[in-house]
Amino acid sequence: MFHKEGFKIIIGAFVILAAGILLAKLYIDNFYIQKAVQVTLLIILVAILQFFRNPKRATILDDTQIIAPVDGKVVVIEEVYEKEYFKDKRIQVSIFMSPINVHVTRYALGGLVKYSQYHPGKYLVAWHPKASEENERTTIVIQNPTYGEVLYRQIAGAMAKRIVNYAKVGESVVQGSDAGFIKFGSRVDLFLPLDSELKIKLHQKVKGGIDIIAS
Repeated sequence: MFHKEGFKIIIGAFVILAAGILLAKLYIDNFYIQKAVQVTLLIILVAILQFFRNPKRATILDDTQIIAPVDGKVVVIEEVYEKEYFKDKRIQVSIFMSPINVHVTRYALGGLVKYSQYHPGKYLVAWHPKASEENERTTIVIQNPTYGEVLYRQIAGAMAKRIVNYAKVGESVVQGSDAGFIKFGSRVDLFLPLDSELKIKLHQKVKGGIDIIAS
């Protein structure tokens, strides 16, 4: 199953693959070079298909828990001052996605969308300390009657130049459901209340919609 944000790119990749294989067969006489070109095109297609994969996840709904919004590695756990929305101290948990990770963003908590804002910006490498404030990004706040308000931020990386965000202010969202997509390498930051009990460790790999971040 593939994410809808990748449909146009996948179709285009199939067209280019078919055309490339045909042209290689017609215009490249050397058998080995011909096959090398065709195999290279096939590898590129497979890479695109795996990037836009969208596996189904059986999320256990729980208003007392924050689940991982994306697949990836936990690269930051620290207390910081969040100055865009809360303007106070929060626990920041950052998850870095490599190009081989699933890039679907899922709602870490169910509830009401209180804030959703896109910010154009730079394309620093996603693990750069300033990426959270200077890169292209979206900031979304979900309000839950049990857990309170939780902010998550989709951050574009050096390769990612398009963030897709489905969260709209005023709508109710379901924990674990599709919240958007970040194309080609990125990171997601969570900003949690200081009394959150963390369930993850630094450098731990997590699976979006499944693994518990905090309670």
